[in-house]
Amino acid sequence: MVDRTDIGAVIDEMYDMISGPAGPRDWSRQANAFHPDSRQIRTWIGADGTPEMKAMAPAQYAADTTPFFAANDFFEVEIARKIDVFGNIAHVWSAYEARKSPDDKNPERRGINSIQLFRNGDGHWQIIAMLWDNEREGVTITGF
Repeated sequence: MVDRTDIGAVIDEMYDMISGPAGPRDWSRQANAFHPDSRQIRTWIGADGTPEMKAMAPAQYAADTTPFFAANDFFEVEIARKIDVFGNIAHVWSAYEARKSPDDKNPERRGINSIQLFRNGDGHWQIIAMLWDNEREGVTITGF
């Protein structure tokens, strides 16, 4: 039987790592949550209305987001989680709200992180892929 608490701790670490007041993030924490070969994939709708994406390795994600985090208070707060496990793989649906402060009543945006994890030889769960999308007209969080 898999202890889902271990998987949840990895997800919590990911949120804790990116959330905080404007300023630097401690990117050394990535090793606690992300496999070195992992990918973080941002999605959005382009100006022409078609879906777009950007896939990043851990160092690429840190470089891509550092300017934003340096200039902005940002707290991504998980509002719902669903974990499925099969052997050494797990999938987490994690609904979130992005806020300027953890106690803001109205989030700037909401979305879902689709997170795949791998249990390595040491028994440690690590994120191997994370893909996210934000709510928008016609796309809302349901099913939690």
